[in-house]
Amino acid sequence: MATQLAWIGLGNMGRGMCKNLVEKGNLDKPLIIFNRTQKRAIDLKSQLPPGKCMVASNVEEAVSKADLIFTCLGDDAAIIQTITSTTTIDVRGKLFIDCSTVHPETTNMLAENFQSRGAEMVACPVFGAPPMAERGQLICVLAGPASAVEKVKPYCKGVMGRENIEFYNQPPGKATLLKIIGNTFVLNMVEALSEGHTLAEKTGLGNNSLHQLIETMFPGPYTAYSSRLIEGDYYKRDEPLFGVDLARKDARHALSLAKAVGTRMKDVEVADGHLADVQEHMGSTGDIAGIYGAVRQEAGLKFHN
Repeated sequence: MATQLAWIGLGNMGRGMCKNLVEKGNLDKPLIIFNRTQKRAIDLKSQLPPGKCMVASNVEEAVSKADLIFTCLGDDAAIIQTITSTTTIDVRGKLFIDCSTVHPETTNMLAENFQSRGAEMVACPVFGAPPMAERGQLICVLAGPASAVEKVKPYCKGVMGRENIEFYNQPPGKATLLKIIGNTFVLNMVEALSEGHTLAEKTGLGNNSLHQLIETMFPGPYTAYSSRLIEGDYYKRDEPLFGVDLARKDARHALSLAKAVGTRMKDVEVADGHLADVQEHMGSTGDIAGIYGAVRQEAGLKFHN
């Protein structure tokens, strides 16, 4: 019998991932999509080929009709609330795939919940920005029972992503642990770039000269974020690429993980302090790249360049 897929959560990552599932996932049935703000689901449906997806009116409908259910939500509270709303549904035999970036303890708790109800779960957080989600170039990190991971892999590399990292027969929380630690590299990169560009401006070297070095020595994410800083993209977007609230959530998780094992992430502590300044200046529309504005302010420059 044909497998029915559902997708819950259409943020700036989820939309691109859904697009690639529909276009490259060889789905036998229309993808069921749900978002708390239904207009976002309706808008996405209108952008996809006719007959390739259908909008569910609530979480319960999406879960009850599907065999494989993907979730991609902003934080721990959102995914816990969403899964809690399915407690009256018979989920025996279903497979849940959570792509959310949450604390490993949250991931393992959800997996235990599903297992007690006769379902399985694979954690599948992803590395990459929204443009990479749009192009199907994410890195997918999968953890869970080997047989369940195998069921998810056909929708990852070559569809939503360019590569997989697999933790076979490992607790699902291993995937989100890697994701949280990996995201600290992004946070530290933006902090380093922000400090470097601020120093380049203050000393008279100039941002373009520093950017030329970054392009030559550090192509890829460093160059992309450097461009965002010097072009002012860090404050001009209507929708952030990596929202400040989510970045601080990841920082809190990383700091709590470090504290639990008796170590510290001092770079993350500094960057999180700057993210707090971004929140104060821009509210929830702030972006992780807004760290540049916070560092500029500390140096006596304007937040906006």
